[in-house]
Amino acid sequence: MAVDVVCVASWNVDLIAHIAQPLQRGQTQMAQGFERLPGGKGSNAAIAAARQGAQVGLIARIGGDDFGQMGLDLWAHEGIDRQHVVRGDGETNGTALILVYADGDNSIAVYPGAGAGLTADHVQAASDMIAQARVVMASCEVPLAATLAAFKLARAHGVRTLLNPAPAMPLPDALWPLVDVLTPNEGELLMLADAPDIETAAQRLLQRGVGALVVTLGERGCALFQPGTAPLHVPGHAMQVVDTIGAGDTFTGSLAAQLARQSPWPQALQWANAAAALSTQAHGAVTAMPSHARVQAWLAPE
Repeated sequence: MAVDVVCVASWNVDLIAHIAQPLQRGQTQMAQGFERLPGGKGSNAAIAAARQGAQVGLIARIGGDDFGQMGLDLWAHEGIDRQHVVRGDGETNGTALILVYADGDNSIAVYPGAGAGLTADHVQAASDMIAQARVVMASCEVPLAATLAAFKLARAHGVRTLLNPAPAMPLPDALWPLVDVLTPNEGELLMLADAPDIETAAQRLLQRGVGALVVTLGERGCALFQPGTAPLHVPGHAMQVVDTIGAGDTFTGSLAAQLARQSPWPQALQWANAAAALSTQAHGAVTAMPSHARVQAWLAPE
């Protein structure tokens, strides 16, 4: 299968327990609920892109355990190419232990597991898939060496690159000029640029070589910054929110699908905004991600 979006992906399984309040050291509480849900920013964004009609391929390293198999089964169901997903025999898959409290706050412990072993060599093995794609995307949940290798290959073949810089962390100078599209949220943008406001932060990152910067602003929509061009603000949607988990990943994956379709910026951003808004209407990241048809129907009156 020829793919038009390649995702250098993280894959975690989220183990979520609902308890009344934070645990004290040595304390045991009975949980009021428990969920086991698919997670990982890369996997989430890949699924979002696939549901928006893109042909998606993964570059990932997963555990040899049942949680690793859970990822393979999920991606097969979503029609995602898995030929470059490597299993670490005898290794534990990435796992997030999440405690959700009655007031809605939470604590999370993340173990990256087999995903931490993704290397530039794994990316190189997928060079043919990258060369034929239109967009290559990654997040900061995968090793930076793998992202650098993927973006260098993409640049060599004229393939657009998209980086969701989450979780926000210092990035090497060599990476910035390889990023065609950066999709931080407001907090990530200010942290990455060490700036007091969005406009200043965006200009600082553009000066480092980023081709275009799209900052997501929740219900306020998003804003596009490009060198030498006035910012483009695209309004969002006021929603009765059930759960914002995965909204940012939905935006990124949906934007990647639109860019692979070569949609103009205003349309691509309007579509990604709508998909992200709809993703807040149910619990969990993957459960809530809308299909292409649903986004199309929702935008139709506009």
